[in-house]
Amino acid sequence: MIHRRKHGQEAVCRIPLASHEIVEHADRKIPVKLQDVTWRIFRIMAEFVEGFEFLAESDREVSVFGSTRFTEDNHWYGEARKLGRLLADHGFTVITGGGPGVMEAANRGAFERNGESIGLNIHLPKEQRTNPYVKRSHSFHYFFTRKVMLAAAGQAYVFFPGGFGTLDELTELMVLIQTKKMQRIPIVLVGKDFWMSFLQWIQSSMHHDWETISSEDLDIYTLVDSAEEAFRLIRKAPDRSFF
Repeated sequence: MIHRRKHGQEAVCRIPLASHEIVEHADRKIPVKLQDVTWRIFRIMAEFVEGFEFLAESDREVSVFGSTRFTEDNHWYGEARKLGRLLADHGFTVITGGGPGVMEAANRGAFERNGESIGLNIHLPKEQRTNPYVKRSHSFHYFFTRKVMLAAAGQAYVFFPGGFGTLDELTELMVLIQTKKMQRIPIVLVGKDFWMSFLQWIQSSMHHDWETISSEDLDIYTLVDSAEEAFRLIRKAPDRSFF
């Protein structure tokens, strides 16, 4: 929160701060300056420019999302790894958030087949490690710029079971397609046991009971239960340019 003069009175300008920034400013007891806020715009612009330039070197991208918490012995880690192999064998570029869990598995599968394996990482207070199966990587400070890059050129999006971040990325892409801000491309949910109750809630509560979505919105996504089923949907998808 910063203070500035407005019509002769002290006005408050509220800006979002990350938790470590709040602690930092609380310790220093120095208000954030407005010029510090405006200069952030240039950092955001730079992240977008660098991100698009980075992605321009690849094609036939498929973005894979899912939990960071799954280890090698998890069933969905194995399926994501299998999907990475299938994609690499057929000339697709595998893009993930670059971290552990499902992301590592998908990158690993592509890496094992000598395919294109890309990681778009995020800077965190406790830094997220880049998994060892990423061939090319790019890091971001802001979550929202990274989310745009994960969506920018994908000709399909694959969602394995995951947490809040996975749901956030899924629902944002669903909104972009629903509002026709992005062309309709496959959104594939892998794992019936995990996704079924969520999708039933969408259909029964959102569509049937409350009518907050239309019937055609239920066709935005497809539920499957294996890497092979997901790949059969992906391979039919046409290539696309940046949205």
